[in-house]
Amino acid sequence: MSDSFRTTVLHITTGTSEAVTDLTRDCESFLAEAASGADGLFNIFVPHATAGVAILETGAGSDDDLLSALRDLLPADNRWRHRHGAPGHGRDHVLPALVAPHATLPVLGGRLQLGTWQSICLVDTNGDNPDRQVRLSFLG
Repeated sequence: MSDSFRTTVLHITTGTSEAVTDLTRDCESFLAEAASGADGLFNIFVPHATAGVAILETGAGSDDDLLSALRDLLPADNRWRHRHGAPGHGRDHVLPALVAPHATLPVLGGRLQLGTWQSICLVDTNGDNPDRQVRLSFLG
């Protein structure tokens, strides 16, 4: 493995209801050590069939707006063919098609190049699986 590649796995508990969890500080902490002031690419990946990664503003209602929009687009009812788990769980398996399970961001001088109001968030609508893994990687 190259000296310019680093990776780690975060273990996140999202709870038993829909959640948008801000992981920006975790990502910045990882890069402080992994990037060591270098330029490169940061990747975040959620190896789950029912969760995704979003880059959005948090704390001003956008995270709740995202969950509301997802409820409108993907109602938790019995229309879904995928039927194991809680009622409407099939929608959770469609989520990653709308909220991708990964994101790649530029890193300059060891710092994420996010916009002023952007945060990196785990989006989880699956209350049946509150324990998530999130892989963070840096390629210099």
